Amino acid sequence: MTHLRYAGAGREAQERALVQIIRSQPHLMAILEGMNALDLPDPLLASGAIYNTVWNVLTGRPVLTGINDADVVYFDDSDLSYAAEDRTIRRAAAQFAGSPIPVEVRNQARVHLWFPQRFGMAYPPLNRSAEMMLYFATRTHAVAARLEPDGGISIHAPFGLDDMFGFRVTPNPALPNRETHECKAARAKAIWPELTIVPWPTG
Repeated sequence: MTHLRYAGAGREAQERALVQIIRSQPHLMAILEGMNALDLPDPLLASGAIYNTVWNVLTGRPVLTGINDADVVYFDDSDLSYAAEDRTIRRAAAQFAGSPIPVEVRNQARVHLWFPQRFGMAYPPLNRSAEMMLYFATRTHAVAARLEPDGGISIHAPFGLDDMFGFRVTPNPALPNRETHECKAARAKAIWPELTIVPWPTG
């Protein structure tokens, strides 16, 4: 059960462990450094590239196992056009051309404009990048990091880190995203059988 060695360790200890894991992984550090090179406003590296890497490190798997892409987000409400976002996406594509995993870049100030049409449900306008995690279908996935100007790594996790370190996939019913939670949970369980899947709440 060594993969659970940080479960229940407390927020400070878990943040230190996560920062240590991130710093040990060149693919994550290159993305964090690239985000700063692009000078993105309110940037975060979020979701699978982080929690999947943690699970791989703690279970001794190759570090890129199960990682489809890296989600890099920023918040710029000065221009909500797709054209502006696309310019940033193109700059990022050049910056991350050598990454071993694809890097997807999205402006969180625009999500409420396209989310209802794509997913069939309303989405509130956000005020900063980290707010996106409040609406993730799964609380476990709500973890993000940023490389600060002083070289420190800040961790953003509104629901804490114990689900991730406890290998629990826990739903977040903030939006009616049951299908998303269940599909992602099933995929993750097939890759990391150590996971416990918490069912979507009923009623």
